[in-house]
Amino acid sequence: MFRCIMVGLDGSSESRAAAEWAAREAKLRGLPLRLVHVWEPVAEPLAQAPLLGTETLKHWSERIPRGAAEGLRSRHPGVEVSAVQLSGVPGDVLVDVARDAELLVLGSRGLSGVGGFMVGSVGQVVIARTEVPVVLVRSGEQAADEHAMDPAGIPSAATRFRPVLLGLDTRTPDDTVVAFAFDEAARRETSLRVLHAWNPPPYIHGLSGHASLYDELAREQAAALTEALRPWRQKYPAVEVIEASRAGSAADQLVSSSRYASLVVVGRRTRRGRFGVHIGPVAHAVLHHAVAPVAVVAHA
Repeated sequence: MFRCIMVGLDGSSESRAAAEWAAREAKLRGLPLRLVHVWEPVAEPLAQAPLLGTETLKHWSERIPRGAAEGLRSRHPGVEVSAVQLSGVPGDVLVDVARDAELLVLGSRGLSGVGGFMVGSVGQVVIARTEVPVVLVRSGEQAADEHAMDPAGIPSAATRFRPVLLGLDTRTPDDTVVAFAFDEAARRETSLRVLHAWNPPPYIHGLSGHASLYDELAREQAAALTEALRPWRQKYPAVEVIEASRAGSAADQLVSSSRYASLVVVGRRTRRGRFGVHIGPVAHAVLHHAVAPVAVVAHA
């Protein structure tokens, strides 16, 4: 594997925001940054247009990665930046080249008025098919957005990173996902907030003494979270861990908490379902509605 941070670049504002985020991540990891622009050949009728021929369009599109690389080098000195243009179907090409990356970063359009993402077809294809961690960055994301407020109440790159947020299912915690979240928190020298959501059995409210039963179940769930994180606290003693075990929807709670996070980390199973690969309901909801960058980490 050629260890690098890879970005899918198409010239849009969201992909430019993704490239900026990826450059900051490359600096944190001490890795080179590689920009990948996929040029999809136009349909034959359009290619025959006198001012929009295939060669003209390709020549114009070559300027996208070249110009982006030049800007990133000037804004992020010390980060090695390279750019390549490939031809083909964007989703297929990105899945293929991502095998050579440590992390793939893509842009997603912000949802007007309510924050969050609008994950396009290319992003969904790539997330569902690649086994490399994928980070989705919304349009307009800036470095200051990852940081806590300064004394004036304004996000500033001079302040500490906001916490990394991890959604964890204590029934099936996966080491790959947990390790990714701890590593990201350690690199940012910030805390890791681990959110475990659970649902009480529907019949509990029909039982006598249901309040005490609910409290007991809540204590059991909190204890399970503490136990799942015990070896990770020992492995990462410098990372402050904040545990949150709450009843309710995992997706809703992660989306709500994302406004206070620098990065949200969720897992995605790589097993195929009856209808092929898919992202999963929690990851799908978080991708579409979280207001912080979202890392989707594939696991078995």
